[in-house]
Amino acid sequence: MQCSWKSMVLLVLASIAIQYTAIRTFSTNPLSLLCSVGLAATGHAVNCSLKDLARVGPETLEGSDHGCDEIVSHTPAAPSPSPSPSLPSYNANKRTHILILATTRSGSSFVGQLFNQNPEVFYLFEPLYHVQLALLPRLAQSRNLAERKVMLGAARDLLRSLYHCHLNSLESYIQPRPAKHSTDKLFRRGASRSLCSPPVCELPLGPKEQSLVLADEGECARKCGPLNVSLAADACRATRHAAIKTVRIPQISDLRALIEDPRLNLKVVQLVRDPRGILASRIETFRDTYRLWRLWRATGRRPHNLDLGQINTVCEDFLRSVSTGLARPPWLKGRYMLLRYEDLARFPLQKTRELYSFLGLVLNHNVEDWIINNTRGSSDLSSRQKFTTVRDSAANAENWRVKLSFDMVVYTQTVCQPLLGLLGYKAVFRPRELRNLSHSLVEDRTFLPFL
Repeated sequence: MQCSWKSMVLLVLASIAIQYTAIRTFSTNPLSLLCSVGLAATGHAVNCSLKDLARVGPETLEGSDHGCDEIVSHTPAAPSPSPSPSLPSYNANKRTHILILATTRSGSSFVGQLFNQNPEVFYLFEPLYHVQLALLPRLAQSRNLAERKVMLGAARDLLRSLYHCHLNSLESYIQPRPAKHSTDKLFRRGASRSLCSPPVCELPLGPKEQSLVLADEGECARKCGPLNVSLAADACRATRHAAIKTVRIPQISDLRALIEDPRLNLKVVQLVRDPRGILASRIETFRDTYRLWRLWRATGRRPHNLDLGQINTVCEDFLRSVSTGLARPPWLKGRYMLLRYEDLARFPLQKTRELYSFLGLVLNHNVEDWIINNTRGSSDLSSRQKFTTVRDSAANAENWRVKLSFDMVVYTQTVCQPLLGLLGYKAVFRPRELRNLSHSLVEDRTFLPFL
C-alpha cells in the first residue's frame, strides 16, 4: 500500500516525540513511562509526570497542542505541603535566574564570563548542547518548525530543572549516561568556574586560592577528575544566583512559559551582533561547515550549492525575537534586556554595570578586574585561539570589515536589511566604505531594559 505524504510526516514527528520521551524517562518508574509514551503516541503533550496529570487532568492534556510545561505553568497550583527540609527553598525576591540568549559567534562566551567570574553566581556553559546531541544532531541548524518544537520542549524542561539545581536531570542526556552521578563527558566543563572549584573540585588548594587558575579549559578536567553531578548540585544551591548561556534557543517567545513562571524569577539578556560580524567569525571558526563561504571569498564567485540558510536563519530568528522584545509585551516587563555586542566591546565596564543594575545584582570586584584584564588583549592572540575571551574588544567589534569580501557583505546586508535597521547597523555601498575603519558602522543607540 502507499502512504500519503501527510501520513509520512505524522509518522516521523511521532517517532521524534517518542525518542524524546524515552530519553526523559530512562530513570522513571514504569507507570510514569507508560503515561508519557502513551501521550506521545497520540501526538499530544509529552513528558508529563503523574503529578502533572493529577494537577491538570488527562482531558486537559489530550485537548491541547501545547507541551506539558506550558500547560502546567498556566494552571493554578493546588495547595501543597511544606517543602522537604532536604530541598532548597527558592525565594524569588532573593535568587535571580539569568539566561543569556544568543547565537553562535555573537560574543556570548564573553558575556557569560561577566557572571562566571562572580562567586555569587552559579554559571553553566551551554548545557542544552546535550539535549541537541541526544535528540538528533541535525536539529542544530534545522529550520523545520515541527523539529524545533520537539527540541524546545526538552530544552525548556531541562532549563527549569537546572535553575532549581536539579542537575541530575542533565544526566539523561549525557552519553554515556553517568555512573553513580559521575561523568567526564560534560560539554566544556572548564568554562564554568563553579564546576572547577570546591566543593565540586576536591583538589587541595592553597589558603588564598578560591578556585583553580586555569591555563585552558581542559586543565579543569585533568586536575579535578570526573564531574560529580551531586556535588555540582550542592554548589548550585549554595550560590545566590544562577546563570546559563545558550545559543540553542532561537527566539525569546520560545521562553515565555519559563519567563511567566513565578517560581523562577527568570531574566533574559538577549545578546545581538551585526550579522556580518557573525558570518565572518563563523567562517574563521567553523572552517569545514563554512568551506563554500571561504571559497566564495577566495575566488569572488558564489558557489551554486552554497547554503545561504546559514546566515538567513540567523537574521530571521533575530528579527522575530528582537521585534518581540522591543514591542514590550506585558509578559516581558522587568524580564528583558537587549544588549549589542558592539556596545559591550566598546564600553565594557559601563555596559556591565548597566547589565548588573537591570538584574539587581551587585557588581563584584572580581568581575571588574576580569574585564580590565581581558578587554585589552592582543589581536594576534585572539586570532590564534578561536574560543578565547582575551582580546582587544574595541578593535574586535568591527574587524569583520577586513575579513569579508564586498560581495559577501552586500548579500548579507540585503537579506538582513530589516534587522540591520532595527538594531542600528549601517549598510555600506562601496568597497571603500567597507574598509574605512575610521568610520564605525554601528549607530549610537540606547536600548533601555524593559522595566
